[in-house]
Amino acid sequence: MKLFYLFLSLLFLLQSFLVQAQTWTSELLTPMPEKVSNNSVAAATVNGVPYVYSFGGIDDTKIYSGIHLKGFRYNALTNSWSETPPLPDDTNQGGKIAAGASTVKNKIYIIGGYHVFANGSERSSEKVHIYEPESNTFLADGAPIPRAIDDHVQAVWRDSLIFVVTGWSNTTNYPDVQIYNPALDEWTLGTFTPNNTEYKVFGASGTIVGDTLYYTGGARFGANFPLTNFLRKGYINPDDPTDITWSNESQDLSKGYRMASITYNDKALWLGGSVVSYNYNGIAYNGSGGVSPLGRIVTYDPSDGQLSENPNAILPIMDLRGIAHIAPNQFIIAGGMVKNQAVTNQTLLVTDVDFTSIEGFSSSLSFNIFPNPTSDFFDIEGLETGVFSVEIFDLKGTKVLSKQLVKGERIAVEDLQNGVYWVRVEGEGKVGFERIVVVR
Repeated sequence: MKLFYLFLSLLFLLQSFLVQAQTWTSELLTPMPEKVSNNSVAAATVNGVPYVYSFGGIDDTKIYSGIHLKGFRYNALTNSWSETPPLPDDTNQGGKIAAGASTVKNKIYIIGGYHVFANGSERSSEKVHIYEPESNTFLADGAPIPRAIDDHVQAVWRDSLIFVVTGWSNTTNYPDVQIYNPALDEWTLGTFTPNNTEYKVFGASGTIVGDTLYYTGGARFGANFPLTNFLRKGYINPDDPTDITWSNESQDLSKGYRMASITYNDKALWLGGSVVSYNYNGIAYNGSGGVSPLGRIVTYDPSDGQLSENPNAILPIMDLRGIAHIAPNQFIIAGGMVKNQAVTNQTLLVTDVDFTSIEGFSSSLSFNIFPNPTSDFFDIEGLETGVFSVEIFDLKGTKVLSKQLVKGERIAVEDLQNGVYWVRVEGEGKVGFERIVVVR
């Protein structure tokens, strides 16, 4: 219980290695058990507790034999890591890097990636591994992807379909749009991207906002695999998700390689990465030597069609294949490469401290919650008003309780599952929020 309370306090009070730029902060939490990069990262919940998962990747040797199938998971309540079963791939192929990981209905699907062999050859993977967080086990593999792929764009539409767009397959980039339906364990083909180097890339990243997939950056086929600077938009027809309308525009901020991407506050975000393409060891394809990571966050707002940049928003990090959304305004980046292409075991918590931008979470009212953690009820202290409204949200932003209360009344939470929640209080003409942990 004390550990839970301590960790929640640390999320806001941690002083070691804090970086802030405009509204963003990044903090180092308990490191991963091992240093790993180019690993697939996703989030899921178990009994209401947010977890971060890492699958595969390369260790700090940065050579082919350091590529592995290991799995790790991070408990956001206890601030601790543990091992998971390894990816159930053919061990004769060695490990796997550059796969994508997506969570659909709280199962994680690890798709594609590639193997590297002693003779320097590489092989793209057609595998779909299915991990079940509740049992901490892998289920039988899903139907193989029609075209083996790696370093692709992977994004989830409406918690139902996984879109796998462009990427590298053994010898070159492809314009394929491959769509996986986990409920049916079936693949279909969507409208391919235009068959040119403005769209066909590897090492790009993207996300879906509403019914539009946005992806940026990536390296095109050609001498030294130069980076592209296009923002691509794929409108997904909600009546027929295989019907996609593609367009693009050239913008300098779109240039990037192996960035993390996620949807946040109805916007598309890209975090970290680099502006030079490189091999799995962090050395540039163009012969210029080691590549440096970025500490920027690039945001695309569909409402005004603009890209914007916070250049020093987080600790510099690159070689990313995913990011975990663990709370309405918080994300975790696990592993990656830092300065001097060093493979890291850091767990980087990224927080948007401008809560006024999140609908329902703006804060202008101060209050205290006691006891916290709790098992059955809590009191709200520090309010002068006699009547106020209380709303409780889970970490996905879903409202799980709403009440009008009189000062002094207790709020019962015995029907809530164990986990972390946001408590939103409106009174005195103001709004405020605090976290609470329910644990039994």
